Formats: sequence, structure tokens, C-alpha cells
Amino acid sequence: MPATTSQAVSELLAKWRDGDEESLQRLLPLVYNELRRLAHNYLRKERPDHTLQSTALVHEAYLCLMKQPPKDFENRAHFFAVCCQLMRQILVQYARRRNAAKRDGGYKLTLDESIAPARSRSQEPKPGAEA
Repeated sequence: MPATTSQAVSELLAKWRDGDEESLQRLLPLVYNELRRLAHNYLRKERPDHTLQSTALVHEAYLCLMKQPPKDFENRAHFFAVCCQLMRQILVQYARRRNAAKRDGGYKLTLDESIAPARSRSQEPKPGAEA
């Protein structure tokens, strides 16, 4: 990233920290390509049939960043480090949700004794036998 762009990123981060909400929106076009490259590198390490794409991962990280109060970023490298951490957290959450859905599929089965077929004599427990 050229020095002028790096300086602009630092200035926008400082403005955002000071309360300028629009500075984060002006910052995104300056850092978008770098964030997509970082997201792409993270997704390369995931399973091949991953449904999340690098663009979506960047957008999710941006939304997480907007929900948080402005941070005191030391420089643009610190900003990228925080964004990378957010992307990793998003991937972990995504994997946890996927694994949870895989375990039970969202379905809960409850058994009702009243609709169970009647036991035949051979299925009834013998007197004195524990159930």
C-alpha cells in the first residue's frame, strides 16, 4: 500500500475513533482489496466445499466492526490484525453452527407413551424382574 494511502487509512481510523461515523465507510474502499486477500487466505485453509466466500467474509467482518464501539487503533497494521481476528471468529462461529446443525439437524424427537403400540405378553416384564 503506498505511503499516502497508508497515511489516509491512519487518518480515517483516528477520525472514526474520535466519533466520525462516516470515516469507517470511507475507509472500506481503501482497505477492501487487502481484506479480501486476507479473507481468501483464510478460506484456502478451510474445507473445499465451504459455502462462505471471501467477499462475504469481509462483509461480515465489516458488520462486526460497525457494531463495536470505535477502537483505538495504533496504525493500519493494528486495524488489519483486528479485522483478521474478526474473520477467524466468524469462521469458527460458522463451523460451530454447521456442526450443530449436522448433529441434530434442528429436529427434536419426543416420544409419547400414549401412542406406543400395546405390549404383548412376551414383552411385559416378568414379576420380580427389574425394568
